[in-house]
Amino acid sequence: MSLKKSLIIIIAILAIDQISKVYIKTNFVLGESVDVFSWFKILFIENEGAAWGTKLSDLLPISDEVGKLILTIFRLFAIVGIGYWLFDTIKKNSSKTLILAVSLIFAGALGNILDSVFYGMIFNDSYSQVATAFSSEPYGSIFHGKVVDMLYFPMIDSVWPDWVPVVGGKNFRFFEPVFNIADTAISTGVGILIVFNKKAFGEDKEEVKTNRPDQE
Repeated sequence: MSLKKSLIIIIAILAIDQISKVYIKTNFVLGESVDVFSWFKILFIENEGAAWGTKLSDLLPISDEVGKLILTIFRLFAIVGIGYWLFDTIKKNSSKTLILAVSLIFAGALGNILDSVFYGMIFNDSYSQVATAFSSEPYGSIFHGKVVDMLYFPMIDSVWPDWVPVVGGKNFRFFEPVFNIADTAISTGVGILIVFNKKAFGEDKEEVKTNRPDQE
């Protein structure tokens, strides 16, 4: 896969991701939801931390603000590393599967970083109001933005039977996480690397034929 095709994938994912986030941010109040199907909802939440909403301040004796800054800086270093990995795979003419997977991961990581770096200084907060872009009273500052999530698939929303130990009578919901397009791209890229590992990291067939000496 060429650099041009990789860039098309990245730009397309970034465009869809950011358009959907800006739309949700400027049309929904935090916590507002819309039922698309019984098993699919648009639910606006904001993620202040890492995966599953975990905050560094929950793990270390630091403030939320410091934890958020450290996390954003870590993400910036990570995106540089992923970007180099992508450039290197294209330069080495690696398999299309690997380049596709890394392109998806890079696009997703970059999409969420844009939220973390810029959204705090662009939007005002969404508590009990619909946020506006380029507000005179932004909810944060650079590097202190929150990631916008909205895709929610509560495919099963039920209650555990009373006879089940420990969890009997408690609510059971599957699938619980709320995520966004960028998260989907990252998960898809990682999934491709896991499921198609040999194809992704194996030597490209065309390259093998090119490098193989002529046999008489």
